[in-house]
Amino acid sequence: MSEQKNENEFPDPVYETDEPILYSVKDGIATISLNRPRYNNAQNNQMTYALDAAYFRAVEDDDVKVIILRGEGKHFSAGHDIGTPGRDHHLSQDRKHMLYDHANKPGAEFQYIKEQEAYLGMCRRWREIPKPTIAMVHGACFAGGLMLAWVCDMIIASDDAFFSDPVVRMGIPGVEYFAHPFELSPRIAKEFLFLGERMSAERAYEVGMVNRVFTREKLEEETYSIAERIAKMPRLGLSLTKQAINHVEDLQGKRTGMEAVFAMHHFAHAHNSLVSTDKLGGFDAKAMADSQRDKS
Repeated sequence: MSEQKNENEFPDPVYETDEPILYSVKDGIATISLNRPRYNNAQNNQMTYALDAAYFRAVEDDDVKVIILRGEGKHFSAGHDIGTPGRDHHLSQDRKHMLYDHANKPGAEFQYIKEQEAYLGMCRRWREIPKPTIAMVHGACFAGGLMLAWVCDMIIASDDAFFSDPVVRMGIPGVEYFAHPFELSPRIAKEFLFLGERMSAERAYEVGMVNRVFTREKLEEETYSIAERIAKMPRLGLSLTKQAINHVEDLQGKRTGMEAVFAMHHFAHAHNSLVSTDKLGGFDAKAMADSQRDKS
């Protein structure tokens, strides 16, 4: 068997921006923008932790009633960063959960702790933000990008948006925040994962994953119009309504299901590392993008 590459052997990241997240507030609406357009808003740690800070800022601001998450450039998000110069997965972070540092840990422990902190843990926190959140999606919402959209209370998409989780090609049962059977019906979730193909915004609307679909030209105007109408509602009423619906989802098994599938996800990573030199089953960012060509 070939010698496996240690995560800590990756070079130091070269960040293309000091502002991976943009933040602004107007008329009670906070706008949080993913700002790595050169890499289609691929999520490195720099972006993930900046996003967490932006959400916290919006929660702390009593003038903010609604939060909109959007992406700069051609796409909403190409998912986790698995190959840009800014890839910083292997570095220590100022952790947000009661977990020890992943960066100096061996084998599967490295990956398990890292993803428990930054992927599953962060997404669960964001789902529980006590203010309405809206994902405004255009272009690609790919793999890890789904996690960013799914934690939001509403998804409003452009008619050219598409959604995909192709990681079964890696031998992995879906991204870490495994909300698939809740965002889609179980049978549609199986189709979505088994095929790993693009789901159009129109189909996503038909199966209930997307709230509204507008033309690319009207997307921003219509999304902010919806946010403005929500912002007229009383803050406590919005917060309690969100808590109530999230609670029912958890009673239906959303949280416990995620725990089980997260373990399966990391069993798959460990298996890949044992049978090859790559925990991702030999796929890099380009190979995953190529797997989506001419699919609809």
